[in-house]
Amino acid sequence: MAPGMSLFSVNAVIILSTDDGSRIFAKYYAPPHQVPGTTSKENPYADVKSQKTFEKGLLDKTAKQNGDIILYDNRIVLYKTESDVMVYVVGSVEENEVLLYNTILAIRDSLHLLFKQSVDKRTIIENYDLVSLAIDEIVDAGIILETDPTIIVQRVSKAPTQDVNLSRIDLSEQGVNNLAQLGKAKLTDWLRQGL
Repeated sequence: MAPGMSLFSVNAVIILSTDDGSRIFAKYYAPPHQVPGTTSKENPYADVKSQKTFEKGLLDKTAKQNGDIILYDNRIVLYKTESDVMVYVVGSVEENEVLLYNTILAIRDSLHLLFKQSVDKRTIIENYDLVSLAIDEIVDAGIILETDPTIIVQRVSKAPTQDVNLSRIDLSEQGVNNLAQLGKAKLTDWLRQGL
């Protein structure tokens, strides 16, 4: 591994309201360990007050921009506007912009797939659990894990809305054999797709 390289890529994922600048979702990450060959850097956004100051300045700066990437507070910030919200991915200046851009696209596209193209403040607040799970599937402890929105949505998608009727499950020997055959077929398909 090259000096200064780390899996830790993302400093924060933030969703802010464009109406009043309020925080809808914010998750800040700090490196879990010291990277060899680098100097120790404390997390500049360790408390809520510094986070809110950073977010306010970030919204003020990006509200006037129409690009996707800026350098703010010595950090690379990628952002996307969706209806009445701004989605941000923040990384250090040494990070790969393409990787961070794929991360912001994964967040945006996952939310579009989860909410059927209706990504706004109200939808995000009403489905906060799904938003949080989707972002956790994409970034965990500052490490980018997945950027394919279809995989993320499959992992996060809602449970069935109706209860399963247990009286309809066939627990006879034939029913269990059928279930085992179905599981074997699904496993075979899954293994073929993975290879």
